[in-house]
Amino acid sequence: MITDQPDEVRRSMPPATASATVAAPVPQIHLYETWLKTTHGRDFASYEELRRWSVEDLDGFWRSIWDYDDIQSPTPFAAVLGDETMPGARWFDGAQVSYARHVFRHAAAADSAGQPAIVALDERGGEQTLSWGELQRQTAALALALRDRGIEPGDRVAAYLPNISAAVIGLLACASLGAIWTLCSPDMGTNAVLDRWRQTGPKALIAVDGVFYAGKTMDRRAAVAALRRELPCIENLFLVASGCGAGDLSATELPDAIDFAATIARDDATVAQFEPAWLPFDHPLWILYSSGTTGLPKAIVHGHGGVILATAAGRLHFDLGPSYAANTLGERFHWYSASGWVMWNIQVGGLLSGTTICLFDGAPSGTRTAPDWTRLWNFAARAGVTWFGAGAAFFASCRKAGVEIGTLAGIDRIRALGSTGSPLPPDVQRWGSAQFATRGRPDIWWCNVSGGTEIAAAFMAGNPELPDTPGRLQCRHLGAAIEAWDDHGKPVVDAVGELVCTRPFPSMPLYFWNDADGSRYRDSYFGEWPGVWRHGDWVTIGTDGSCTISGRSDATINRHGVRMGTAEIYAAIERLPQIADTMIIDVESDGGDSQLILFVVPAAGAVVDAALEAAIALAIRTSLSPRFVPDRLLAAPAIPRTLSGKKQELPIKRLFAGWDVAKVVSADATATPDVLPWYIDQAERWQRAAAAGSARRVGEAS
Repeated sequence: MITDQPDEVRRSMPPATASATVAAPVPQIHLYETWLKTTHGRDFASYEELRRWSVEDLDGFWRSIWDYDDIQSPTPFAAVLGDETMPGARWFDGAQVSYARHVFRHAAAADSAGQPAIVALDERGGEQTLSWGELQRQTAALALALRDRGIEPGDRVAAYLPNISAAVIGLLACASLGAIWTLCSPDMGTNAVLDRWRQTGPKALIAVDGVFYAGKTMDRRAAVAALRRELPCIENLFLVASGCGAGDLSATELPDAIDFAATIARDDATVAQFEPAWLPFDHPLWILYSSGTTGLPKAIVHGHGGVILATAAGRLHFDLGPSYAANTLGERFHWYSASGWVMWNIQVGGLLSGTTICLFDGAPSGTRTAPDWTRLWNFAARAGVTWFGAGAAFFASCRKAGVEIGTLAGIDRIRALGSTGSPLPPDVQRWGSAQFATRGRPDIWWCNVSGGTEIAAAFMAGNPELPDTPGRLQCRHLGAAIEAWDDHGKPVVDAVGELVCTRPFPSMPLYFWNDADGSRYRDSYFGEWPGVWRHGDWVTIGTDGSCTISGRSDATINRHGVRMGTAEIYAAIERLPQIADTMIIDVESDGGDSQLILFVVPAAGAVVDAALEAAIALAIRTSLSPRFVPDRLLAAPAIPRTLSGKKQELPIKRLFAGWDVAKVVSADATATPDVLPWYIDQAERWQRAAAAGSARRVGEAS
């Protein structure tokens, strides 16, 4: 039962920010293996033996995770895995669980140990620390307010919020009721948000009135008003005051907005007695969105039980323990993320482990006029972060900017570094390790992970007991039957193949919203090989078990860990009258970053010039996000298309990545064979320029 707790929201950083180096804890995966041996008599000579058992005996492995993580259910389940069919696998049928209950089981012990639930900072200097009891009270207050306004299990509650504690409270409140949470970042344009929420029909909206990012104040109240106008399904709006708004728009355009701060301030007996609902194992928890490569973004529904179970296994790979436990006392987990990226959900999932999470709301690189790539490291120092994660592009940018991490004060508590979003180049990882070695941390552990929005978890991850593997992922995830397949559907080792999962994983989507017959879900992941999950990544699995991701095998644009489908970008720019046609590709470089290239076919009488470039940038910033503004525009004679009229993004991307022409594109398979020589020539020029740039970098380094 939730008990009344004193208000422990503080405006100063807790004492755990002292610069004393944190001793390495006993790895969580070691503790699990010890438990397996003691409790079940299972003893494995290597990680590979453990992994093989976990995918060959799904019932035994996932039952062990259920027991080890002490997942509770007031009702028994019939079987761990009742039906192995993909899609449609049935897990723990009959069990009832609760994401919120699983979080708050840590509250009493964490508060007794003086360990907070959330430490939040923003780039303006604002600081907030929430105790577990206070997080629990605010969650209950919001849940009651939502329920009083008609929110029932299965209703969707949308949020237009940055990476702040209000978003965490909103998720937990919805989870407590059985409502379905769906979040979009305020840096997304209104059209992109509407493309998502028109599909899912939210009944309530929690929105911020403004944001402060990269030194700029952005009033978002006009955007919120537009969302309300276009979404009549929204019956109630809770407004989060940010101090970034201007004028009296709230009073005129949003006259019936409910004060979020006043709502969560409620503190009475009803709040104290509130308990989160028990829900079926597969009850929907949240809706995440795909990138929309071939049309509208897919609305991906994950369940309470699948997320709880996958996170329980994932914490063994992330090596996350309770912040109040002696082995991991003072643990603080941070993963820099926009709220619309799945890594935001992963970061919040640290609460399931009883781990303090650290949120940063702002730009990691300072302002455009005064870039500062030490900002996120300084945040980590102030917040006492012990586990620091970010997109691979962040680390590459720090190296490029000449950041000397080893000279920064207060980073001594960091014991682990996480990377995802794109492959981390080996030299960038070695650079980061060398930086920490100068501070007496030569043993800094890199947890490179790869998974995604589709599963809200990782398929490949880290293991602190395995050897360091710069630029690679140390191992395949426990319970994930991952293989690399060739074009004939045969597994390969030490060769590039399609990343597939051959057996069910608990956090695979329950379904897509508005996909009544499941056809869109099946076509998205099981269209190539029925009954086998095709993830959309190129992967190499080494003989040592480590993995290398070579990029996406589809046409998704991945910018600094945030994905956007090409269809959404085209929708934003092809409305411009100066444009006849476009195609966009994201070409990765050896340096760990990428170049976004936009091919533009100008309309009759128009030219590709600075004015058009500015118009395109404005359209993308307004409708989508500044992240997807192209790095380079090329005036093209035409856009290559398949016989069915689809843009040939993937073949052209492969050409620019250096693939052999004969293996990439065939004139017989295109409706525009006459334009292919132009693209082949451009790709060859690109490769020569890239090689010259690489040679210069090598010369400079030597």
